[in-house]
Amino acid sequence: MIGHVHLKVADLDRSVRFYTQMLGFDVSLRWGTSAAFLSYGGYHHHLGLNTWESAGGAPPARGTTGLYHLAILFPDRQALARVLKRLIDAEWPIDGAADHGVSEAIYLRDPDDNGIELYRDRPVAEWPKDERGTMTMVNAPLDVPKLLSEA
Repeated sequence: MIGHVHLKVADLDRSVRFYTQMLGFDVSLRWGTSAAFLSYGGYHHHLGLNTWESAGGAPPARGTTGLYHLAILFPDRQALARVLKRLIDAEWPIDGAADHGVSEAIYLRDPDDNGIELYRDRPVAEWPKDERGTMTMVNAPLDVPKLLSEA
């Protein structure tokens, strides 16, 4: 299990606005002008943002190593739908969306070009299984209008 993620960002205020206003995180602690710690649901922090080595910096070039994406699990389908609606209303670019059978996911990038997967897990009883009863995953299109109907 992984407890939390820390991201280097170029502009702390810009990133805090994105993660709070778009994705619904709360600021649990602000460390001057160089770091902020954000949480969802009252935890001490799920996400740390800092400019210690990156203030004003550019994202890593494509084709280099680094973080592919961070995945943010939402508690239910309605919470995921509300976030998607906020992103659409703000005209935030969405890279893609998928139904993986075990989960529903939306893919996008934050202001520093970090990849993000927003998802909700289906109940285990609904997971697709093969003929032996082993869980299988798929990569099908997500029914976005149906998801948004729950926002």
